[in-house]
Amino acid sequence: MTEQTSAPRPPRASIRQYVADTLRAALIAGELAPGQVYSAPALAKQLDVSATPVREAMLDLARDGMVDVVPNTGFRITQVTPRDLDQITEVRLLLEVPIMGEVAAASGAERDTQVNALRPIVDEMVDAARRKDLTSYLSADATFHTRFLALHGNDILVATVRELRDRTRLHGLKGVADAGHLVENTNEHYAMIDAALEHDRAAMEQIMRDHIGHVRTNWAAEEN
Repeated sequence: MTEQTSAPRPPRASIRQYVADTLRAALIAGELAPGQVYSAPALAKQLDVSATPVREAMLDLARDGMVDVVPNTGFRITQVTPRDLDQITEVRLLLEVPIMGEVAAASGAERDTQVNALRPIVDEMVDAARRKDLTSYLSADATFHTRFLALHGNDILVATVRELRDRTRLHGLKGVADAGHLVENTNEHYAMIDAALEHDRAAMEQIMRDHIGHVRTNWAAEEN
């Protein structure tokens, strides 16, 4: 995982969430390598925080099955197979495509205001993509998608999709960023906002099919 010394230190009250979001994003991006064991003090040093919030975050990841506890040593990143990713992608398509279509089809000034409020998050993603900061990128990406889905009003759905996203591995994302294509892919998020503001269910559903499809194509994890 790349060191975070250039990033501003978050307020004390938000350090635990900052650590949790950063570690999850680093794990998904492959910056925490599958099979490798990491110690809480070493990760804490990279993030410029104490070891306590790191241990708490890693224990949360262990409960989610994303890491295994190695007694007296640290935490081992779990493997996710290509078959796992295929199944995760299939479930996400079944859940997110129709629900996002319903979100797009909904109308109302308040709903449109909520959709427009997502645009600055995409701006953050574009900035992170240009800097090739994958942990920041994926953290903002998770915020964008969960807030968008939350407009449907089903908290269980949001939690389910969040868990599926956390279990995804996107080791190929670095190659996309290095090739300069990540900003282009990120523009799909602006297209989602536009489809919702235009109440275009069909457009939204197609955007989501293409977007989730990246998980098993150009954003795909390396074969194990």
